[in-house]
Formats: sequence, C-alpha cells, structure tokens
Amino acid sequence: MKEDDSRSITFISADSPFGKLPAHLLIEIFIRVPISEWMKLSCVKKQWANLFQEECLWHAALLRNFPLAGGARRWPGPIPQGLSKRRYTALYVSKTIFSLDDELDEIVGHTYLFLKEQLEVLSMPSPVAILHGTMIDQFIACGKSTDKAHELASQIWLAVIDNLEENERTFLLLKRLAMEGDVFLPYPYSRSQKVEWRVFEKLFTDFRDCFNQEDYYDVLARAKLKFQPIPSVGWVTSYISKFYIQLPVWVWPDEIYHWQLTIVHVHKHIHISMGLSIGRIQIRSL
Repeated sequence: MKEDDSRSITFISADSPFGKLPAHLLIEIFIRVPISEWMKLSCVKKQWANLFQEECLWHAALLRNFPLAGGARRWPGPIPQGLSKRRYTALYVSKTIFSLDDELDEIVGHTYLFLKEQLEVLSMPSPVAILHGTMIDQFIACGKSTDKAHELASQIWLAVIDNLEENERTFLLLKRLAMEGDVFLPYPYSRSQKVEWRVFEKLFTDFRDCFNQEDYYDVLARAKLKFQPIPSVGWVTSYISKFYIQLPVWVWPDEIYHWQLTIVHVHKHIHISMGLSIGRIQIRSL
C-alpha cells in the first residue's frame, strides 16, 4: 500500500518527467481523469492550473465525454450557450442531477446554472416572477410545449432549492422567496405549488433555529394564507378541525393560535378568538 502511495506522489510531482510534458499531451491525459480529481491536478503546478482555464482543454473534454455536443447548434432565447467550460458544466449537471437523455439535456443544465447563479451570486436576486418567466421563455423558444416548459421549470426550481448551501444567506434568500408578494400570471408563468411548498418546507425544517419569534410567525402566517383558504365565520368550527388534521409536521398546535390572531389582523371582517387545550380546540365567534 505504501509503495502505491509513493508511486502516486511521484506521478503527480511537478519535478517528474510527467510534469514536463507539453500542453497538448497533458490535455489528452487530463480529459481521461475523472473530473472529481481535476482540482487536485490544478494544484500541482501553475502551468497545469492555467491549463484548466484554457478553452482547448474544456473543448477536448466536452467532445470526449459528450460526443453529440460537437454537432449542437446555438439556440434562441435569453439564456446563452456559453463557451466549452460552461457547456461541459451544463451537460454534467443535466446528466447527474436530472438524468435526462434527450436533445434538451444541455439547455436544462444551462437553465439550472442560470437560476442557481441568480439566486446565489447576486446580492439582490431578481423577483421570482422574472426568473421563472425567463426559464419558461427559454424552453418555449427551444420548441417545448407550455406544459413541458412548466414541468421543466418546476423541476429546476426544486433541484436548485435542494442544492443550496445551508448558511445564513440561503436562509435570508428562502425567507425572501416565501414572503415575496403574489403576482397574478397566466399559466405557464405561474410557479407550481410544489415549488412554493418546498420553500416553506425547507425554511421550517432546515432553518427553523434561524428564525426570531416575530419572523417565524410572519412566515408561518404567510404559508397558511397561501395554502389554505380563509374560512367564513359560519363554518369556521368545522374548518379549523379539518385544517388542524391537515397541518404538516413542522406546524405545532400552539402556532394555530398565533396564526388566527394574524388572520384577525389582516382580514378585519373576520373576528375569531381561540382557546386551545390538550386534545380539543375551542372557538368562539365575536
């Protein structure tokens, strides 16, 4: 085992004969190495690090790993194709995250990268409606039906949300997405409820400890207003019982009380006071 380790160290040493090979031979070797090892290789020697920034290496890797990419034509729409490194990354994302095998693989990967960068890199992301509309326009420009465009955009939203890093910036981003005002848009430009639900679900499961009390109940009230209709006073008793049964796992009984207080504040024509005890809910109309 030690002998194998020493051979590996000699192989990647900058002073070994391998480290003195010309660039075109290094490229042919590097594109046969798994992409997960490229970061280590780029740290061996400055020449190698510069090589991994060159278009020629990424173009060779693109043609070797995705042979059909060489014949792909540029597409219309707001999301550009980019150079070989960008195209390789997009195809790699499509293959590993979405497992798609048709001619739209690359544009799905590009759209994923577009949305992820817009949400992560920019200090103030564009409104959700603009980002979602851009993706829909891109898919329609590529010849997809409205149903297929809506389906792909929803899959991309879910994948991006699931792959965001768990840090304070992601918490603030998700909170902003959750509290962003609703804009009426026709299908397919409206986001699916699966996407909206995933935002709240991630907030209340992965980032519950990041909330202060005021923000927590604001976001909770927003979730309940979005996913449940406002009851009329006449059938509020049966509604509350039904609603309590349907509550997701991240909503606790004591929070029903706070939500109803929020409803009273926002919708002044509904006046509800609640008393909560173990095993039963008491409701009194005023």
